[in-house]
Amino acid sequence: MKFKFPSIGFNRSLGIDLGTANTLVYSKKHKRIVLNEPSVVAVEKESRKILAVGNEAKEMLGKTPDTIVAVKPLSEGVIADYDVTEAMIKYFIKKVFGSYSFFMPEIMICVPIDVTGVEKRAVLEAAISAGAKRAYLIEEARAAALGSGMDIAVPEGNMIIDIGGGSTDVAVISLGGTVISKTIRTAGNNFDADIIKYVKKTHNLLIGDKTAEEIKIKIGTALPLEEEEKMIIKGRDLIMGLPKTVEISSEEIREAIQDSLMEIVECVKYVLEQTPPELASDIIDKGMIMAGGGSLIRNFPEMISKHTDLQVRLAENPLESVVRGAGLALDQLKVLRQIEKAER
Repeated sequence: MKFKFPSIGFNRSLGIDLGTANTLVYSKKHKRIVLNEPSVVAVEKESRKILAVGNEAKEMLGKTPDTIVAVKPLSEGVIADYDVTEAMIKYFIKKVFGSYSFFMPEIMICVPIDVTGVEKRAVLEAAISAGAKRAYLIEEARAAALGSGMDIAVPEGNMIIDIGGGSTDVAVISLGGTVISKTIRTAGNNFDADIIKYVKKTHNLLIGDKTAEEIKIKIGTALPLEEEEKMIIKGRDLIMGLPKTVEISSEEIREAIQDSLMEIVECVKYVLEQTPPELASDIIDKGMIMAGGGSLIRNFPEMISKHTDLQVRLAENPLESVVRGAGLALDQLKVLRQIEKAER
């Protein structure tokens, strides 16, 4: 009698987009995103004991007593707190596979283009310590391009703008490699900070990150709207110190985030200026693709198009492009070997 053992190759592989704002996990076995939770961990201050991770921890942001702190272990797309990041990865792996999984997965993790060798090792070590059998890294811009449906293996210029929570990666990719790229630490979280600062200065109202994000999603815009939108927000009056409600408009939010939006536009223009002529002509024909949560600001593609005179379009699923690209990279052993070679 022959025993048939289950296939354990890449069947249990995971693609992980370890984002500053959210962590997404793509399962190769299920061919879909199986987890999407905030990159937040609630920690007990003295003992450093992990109390909650993901959605549960995000609910605690700004609401914890002095003994508990809700932290974001990733800052600007890289690990700021190694131990907490390891605990977070471990939690997400367990959530996908269960606590008593015998076979550990192989993991492809997305990192910003300009991370240092030390930061790369920190990500890989955190994944291995969290229980991964093997861990690989892929640049976020390349993963976003793959996940957006670009054929990056061809000898043609493909331009991707990936705006995450902590960083923006702009890259031109050809023959599977990054020809020219630039990363700036201006992204979705900066829009939130801009809104908090504006509301504080203009309305003497103190609001939290959660409220700022809600404002950005509901009435945020990169260009003036035909019909201005308004929203009622709540916070603490800085003069009286009491809870207060004010009305804020989409035009005010556009004004608040304009400088950060322009920094991203300037980054795009810089990459275009550095692009070799032959690849630049491909980009004129094909345009650029925007991915990542920060690209969902209303009229942002139109704003970049207006400043560059080029076609700009959103990826089909901007929030999922990077992690889907990581999952697709797991299917391509050649890509894996190239990444391994580059790591050595």
